[in-house]
Amino acid sequence: MPILNVKVSASRTTELSERINEMLLDLTSRVLGKRRDLTAVVIDYVDPRDWFVAGKSLAEQKLASFYFDVKVVDETNTKAEKARYVAEAFEAFAALLGPLHHESYVYVHDVRAAAYGYGGKTQEYRHQHPSL
Repeated sequence: MPILNVKVSASRTTELSERINEMLLDLTSRVLGKRRDLTAVVIDYVDPRDWFVAGKSLAEQKLASFYFDVKVVDETNTKAEKARYVAEAFEAFAALLGPLHHESYVYVHDVRAAAYGYGGKTQEYRHQHPSL
């Protein structure tokens, strides 16, 4: 059910995409308790020459960066779980990409169940009809 929209400052390779995907699936299921089989990951690559922080490109700074957002139903995760998720994501991306700019971001969207869903049904509908 979660969808993760990811941007990384790197050149695209199939291996890197697979490693990012696996890392995020593991992290999202292990820390946030979300089902792997319902989690989608979309990865966009940005050339480090085109990613700027404080007016300087990441290429010039010899640093990598990432940004991703994940949408989860409001009140399904605690503040502590989300804080752990952000911290572990930063560590995991550093292991994959090398030295990171501290301006690398994780955004956990808490979305209303009545306004979020997949397969044509909202999460609120699924909550009200647990047999689905």
